[in-house]
Amino acid sequence: MNQTLELMLSHRSIRKFTDQLVNERELDIIIRAAQAAATSSFLQAYSIIDVKNPEIRAKLRTFCGDQEYVEKSPIFLVFCGDTHRIKNVCDSSYESGWTETFIIATVDAAIAGQNAMLAAESLGLGGVYIGGIRNHAQEVSDLLKLPEEVYPVFGMCLGYPAQDPEVKERLPKEIVYHVDHYTELDEATLEAYDTHISDYYIKRTKGKIKDTWSEAVSKKFKQEKREHMLKFLQDRGFIKK
Repeated sequence: MNQTLELMLSHRSIRKFTDQLVNERELDIIIRAAQAAATSSFLQAYSIIDVKNPEIRAKLRTFCGDQEYVEKSPIFLVFCGDTHRIKNVCDSSYESGWTETFIIATVDAAIAGQNAMLAAESLGLGGVYIGGIRNHAQEVSDLLKLPEEVYPVFGMCLGYPAQDPEVKERLPKEIVYHVDHYTELDEATLEAYDTHISDYYIKRTKGKIKDTWSEAVSKKFKQEKREHMLKFLQDRGFIKK
């Protein structure tokens, strides 16, 4: 197995960081790696905001569910789906509001984010994605002065790890990999995975959490579903048709 594969297969979410700063050269490499990601039709429909201002960080922490590392991590990036720039450079051929355009911007931002994370990890850093940036999407957009047709997809904390968590095993390949057609879930395979994940949580939390994967997923969808997102996105010029 080569170093790239070892890096990809060893990904962990890092939420505790040392005081060591990420220098500008390292940050530049991470951003350039993000920009090197594949992009639909070369549209490059995303923007990355590096939030350095401590006051803005503190407010983002509140908006993201009071996650301390949003405020304290050496680097906090916000990856945005961005069709505002495209609209500005196009002639009358551009029409706002198409669902496909929204998907393109979201996928572009996600692929760029994954490149950034891999680049950071290759430099010895670690990080975690922050989906909570969408908890208060309008407030975040106002705080970051995002124009119409730009929205925050996720945040990303980066820094030098101050923890060494185990790799959380993903679903068995048999569940996510299909050949020629979709195959319904194999209950026995899922049950074995659920047991494994429950054991992982018991060990990681010293018995405070015992959830299986299925139980954790069920709890997730009983929580807030960010009902505000459809109206928020439509108000910003997305998914109107």
